[in-house]
Amino acid sequence: MNLQETDFYRWSMETADALRMGHYADVDMQAVALELENMGASERRELINRLAVLLMHLLKWQYQPGIRSRRWELTLIEQRREIQDLLEDNLSLKHQLETNLPQKTFPKECPCNIEEIMLESFYPK
Repeated sequence: MNLQETDFYRWSMETADALRMGHYADVDMQAVALELENMGASERRELINRLAVLLMHLLKWQYQPGIRSRRWELTLIEQRREIQDLLEDNLSLKHQLETNLPQKTFPKECPCNIEEIMLESFYPK
């Protein structure tokens, strides 16, 4: 095992120091490139997760008005704020949100249920 696998923090600090000092021969550039890709993917996953939570709560708000709560409202506020922060810090992620499809493309009601969605063999027609 190498230091990257056993003590990631130490590896990252030592690698950053080596890069700052210009000791490029001491740096595993493939590992650095992989970690940078993973960091970018992590930002994208966080955006997707926050959008999923926001959309879920917006749908609940719309379709379950009798049980709306301050907690749901705060979740909406928080998710919108966090999404905005992510997009401000990662401008290129905003372009991945655009579908370029008109709203009329999508059905008014969900065409499948949760059981279908979770089946590995299920693909909408």
